[in-house]
Amino acid sequence: MGRIFYIMGKSSCGKDTIYRQLLGEGEFSFRTLVPYTTRPIRSGETDGKDYIFTDEKQLKRLSGQGRVIELRSYHTVHGIWNYFTVDDGQVDLARQNYLTVGTLESYAAMRRYFGEEALVPVYIEVEDGERLQRALDRERAQKQPRYAEMCRRFLSDEEDFSEEKLKEASIRRRFQNSGLEGCLEEIREYIRGFLRRDARTQG
Repeated sequence: MGRIFYIMGKSSCGKDTIYRQLLGEGEFSFRTLVPYTTRPIRSGETDGKDYIFTDEKQLKRLSGQGRVIELRSYHTVHGIWNYFTVDDGQVDLARQNYLTVGTLESYAAMRRYFGEEALVPVYIEVEDGERLQRALDRERAQKQPRYAEMCRRFLSDEEDFSEEKLKEASIRRRFQNSGLEGCLEEIREYIRGFLRRDARTQG
């Protein structure tokens, strides 16, 4: 049986960097999951790689077919933008292991859909003061810093990743990203442990 290793954590915890690093190393031969979105494509993005760009009509059709695994809707100044995962043949747990990154809410939905054994949470933590400083440094480097949005995300994370919600999602193991390489090696060994056990079971 394959696994879906699901990276998540509050904003500015380094989850995207860890995701890219694990994929780029090639040690685990992970496949990726490409999510869908109804928002417009941005400069530098590639359809089918960053997201599968679609519209409300296709979302409604896929939902009617029972193929939408999880859906998140965000109210923006441009209207409602939807992000969602679809059972479209990307996932073959009989043959492959996968690596993806997302929210606690989407992780819980994926876990319900594919089963508890298939999903392996990789929850990244950083001390709040350090995380806020990282977010501020990153925002300050932008051409047009959006400090209000940065603060909104920071405060929203307290609700989205509350201890109660982490407990409900059965998040037990936590990886402290106080130093990237040390955190990465801890995660690598964690993944290796699952893969070794799976190999013994299948053997």
